[in-house]
Amino acid sequence: MLLVFDIGNSNIVMGAYEGKKLCYHWRISTDRQKTGDEYGMLINELFRFQGINMSDIDDIIISSVVPPLVIPLSKMCERYFKIRPLLVGPGIKTGIRLVYENPRLLGADRIVNVVGAFEQYGGPLIVIDIGTATTFDVVNEKGDFLGGVIAPGIGMSADALFQKAANLPRIELVTPKTVICHNTITNMQSGIIFGAVGQIDGIVDRIKKEYGKDMKVIATGGLARMIAKESSTIDKTDHFLTLTGLRVLYERNAIARRGYLERLKAQKATQSNTNL
Repeated sequence: MLLVFDIGNSNIVMGAYEGKKLCYHWRISTDRQKTGDEYGMLINELFRFQGINMSDIDDIIISSVVPPLVIPLSKMCERYFKIRPLLVGPGIKTGIRLVYENPRLLGADRIVNVVGAFEQYGGPLIVIDIGTATTFDVVNEKGDFLGGVIAPGIGMSADALFQKAANLPRIELVTPKTVICHNTITNMQSGIIFGAVGQIDGIVDRIKKEYGKDMKVIATGGLARMIAKESSTIDKTDHFLTLTGLRVLYERNAIARRGYLERLKAQKATQSNTNL
């Protein structure tokens, strides 16, 4: 099986693929203070609950927007899975052209989302990731990444109100029944949720006008489904878009990985024979 990791600012999402089939998936909180060993033990427990073993994993690919966690997670993979993971970053074959001033500064998650979305839905399209930040990525009919937009995320906006306004409480992010609300909490919920919907629909309309053609709009991220219910521009939500993109990226780099995997397999066989 192939194990894929997407390390985000708020959550780490993992998936285990058998070929193109997503067999298992997990979501855990991103904790910059956790060591590789702590993540290893946590993942081992998740695997045990699903009845799978770490030895069932043949290879691993990781994308991350949290640089301090790349080394601990990589070392965890080497220690617990005996695999040096493939990292999404400079040098990896993406299969798409990045029309960006400095592609090295482009978040790995955005590359992964674009790859997964174009593979499944074609182009032109707009990929919206509604997470810690809300990102809009624009792809043409050839699959070229043309750039996009980064806006503050919904949770970030809610936290800013709580932290900067002394009399405003921390609230649950749920959609109120009406826009006009009659208490402080629902007032805040209305402003944050419907404000985010207005922002997304407004930016999508501007992108379409600037591009000059109709485009598919695909949303992903933890709050995508809630926002999509209120949006007039989102065509589809794809909860596993990032995991799909990681699988596709791995497949595009499989030939380069084959030599490494063959050496790893031989090494494991040698160690097994030595232990007999």
